[in-house]
Amino acid sequence: MNFKGSRRSGTSEQPSRMNPRLTSRQQGAICSQLGRVKLQLLYKASIHGFTGAAFHQRCDNHSPTVSVGFNASGYVFGGYTTQPFSQSGQYVWDDQAFLFTFSGEKLLKYPVTGPANAVRMIANSGPYFGETLVLVNGSQAVVYSNPGNYYTFNAAEMHGNNLNMTECEVYEVEVIPEFERPWRPVIWESEKRKELIDSIKIYKPTVSSVSQVRVLLIGAVGAGKSSFFNSINSVFRGHVTSQAIAGCSTTSLTTQFRSYSLKAGREGKPLPIVLCDTMGLEESTGVGLDIDDISSILKGHLPDRYQFNPSAPLHFEALGYHKSPGLKDRIHCVAYVIDACKISIMPTKLEEKLDAIRRKVNLMGIPQLVLMTKVDEACPFVAQDIRNIYRSSYIKEMMQEVSARLGVPLSCVVPVKNYSEELELDMNCDILLLSAVIQMLRFADNYFDEISDQFSKVEIKE
Repeated sequence: MNFKGSRRSGTSEQPSRMNPRLTSRQQGAICSQLGRVKLQLLYKASIHGFTGAAFHQRCDNHSPTVSVGFNASGYVFGGYTTQPFSQSGQYVWDDQAFLFTFSGEKLLKYPVTGPANAVRMIANSGPYFGETLVLVNGSQAVVYSNPGNYYTFNAAEMHGNNLNMTECEVYEVEVIPEFERPWRPVIWESEKRKELIDSIKIYKPTVSSVSQVRVLLIGAVGAGKSSFFNSINSVFRGHVTSQAIAGCSTTSLTTQFRSYSLKAGREGKPLPIVLCDTMGLEESTGVGLDIDDISSILKGHLPDRYQFNPSAPLHFEALGYHKSPGLKDRIHCVAYVIDACKISIMPTKLEEKLDAIRRKVNLMGIPQLVLMTKVDEACPFVAQDIRNIYRSSYIKEMMQEVSARLGVPLSCVVPVKNYSEELELDMNCDILLLSAVIQMLRFADNYFDEISDQFSKVEIKE
């Protein structure tokens, strides 16, 4: 899609002063269909008027655009076109145009079926998609709807057959530009890779009773928790491996609590880090990882290979239950694994689960970071070259968004690319993966320092 730069109509009111009625989640769902873009509000009918003249004054010569209608029944619907609006009266070809509506937070998309008549430029109306959907029809706060002409949709599904509008908004689609220089410096050299590997091999926890840092991976189904372990394991094995079960599924492929110890090579010594994998989080209640099990995991009660039961949390009489876990059995760092492609469309219930978990972790003083996976799938610029990771402003925006949603500082968000389809290792992917492990060890050190300080204060009092 060839997105052009923003062009303003010269009116005194700046779009940034208008408050979009389209929510950030809805904007994210639309942008996820369009690539590395953001939406800039041009026209708001409740402010500028439900007239064709007001619409054309604000929106002509802007492209691409997303036009959105709202009705009293709560429906949110509209259309996308790559063509600039005008008042020519002519039909305009657009084979990329589509109509859409929202079902809850899910975007339902209706692609154009007659691209030669995708958009019509009518002076006394708002956005005019063929002879199928017109917002602000005839300069009235109403919708014209006629499914089947150039677009096919179900009217009841689209707008509930309520054609009275409460609002109409038009947004220009703007490409998010890239940074000339990386905003986080990374050394992409084989020497750096070796340095990171050596640092991990020689690391020792600052508390003598602990020989290995235990990191808990938490995330939604399919986010890449098991794939992250497989990727780290691959780096140290020297070739791509797949020890943990990973793949594409709507339900969690991990059904047991697993503590994966890493080795420095096939016959090498165990590394000073253990990655603990859990069932994937799901937005529905009674499925996926039970939040009540989180506390048991954090405190070190769960035995390896414990079989999760979403309908019943762990009981202290369960086989292998650690009744008196030591510091070495506890979790020393929590890593939330988040799919970069799904940050903007994260379901509310899933976000609420993550927030509840974060609060539990906070109460226990355990450090937390975010592993943002699938960065190459989220951003074509990064897909071209993983070294563009910190030059991509889109990836930075996603990192800022996940930082805000999960309530962690941006410095605690680490983007990575797991090995999923590759047969051979890539030095640059290794550097990102190893850097993430280094951050985990640093965070664990902070945790051990806190524990040591607490013990010191107790000894002083005694």
